[in-house]
Amino acid sequence: MPKFETIRRVAHAPEQMFALVANVEDYPQFLPLCEALTVRSRKERDGRTVLVADMTVGYKAIRETFTSQVHLKPDETTIDVKYLDGPFKYLTNIWRFDARDDGATDIHFFIEYEFKSRVLGALMGAMFDRAFRMFVEAFEKRAVQVYGPAQTV
Repeated sequence: MPKFETIRRVAHAPEQMFALVANVEDYPQFLPLCEALTVRSRKERDGRTVLVADMTVGYKAIRETFTSQVHLKPDETTIDVKYLDGPFKYLTNIWRFDARDDGATDIHFFIEYEFKSRVLGALMGAMFDRAFRMFVEAFEKRAVQVYGPAQTV
């Protein structure tokens, strides 16, 4: 299965970066390939939130929509995404935001997936791989837009 994992240090606080990634409704404004995102349901329980969301991704003439369950865990500054329905056989995505002594954050990003269709995998696989490499950078740029330039790192 294709997977991508990276750790990036950013100059914003873990809580700020968590909030940016948790705000899924804004993804179409800045996230590569994301054309639309609709939250189907949102449930709050014990300080945590579980969302079910549909995300439409596109590249040239290809458009696919998939449904995921997103577990927001602010007490752990972690976001776990589990695939529910769509063009994938499997997809899991984990974000973790670790505080640094200097006020910065180490963002841990992991994604692993496999398309149901080999044809779709061949068409979109390389493009997905490039997009995932740009995701953390897209959130870094978004943090500067939302919170302003950071003062430390």
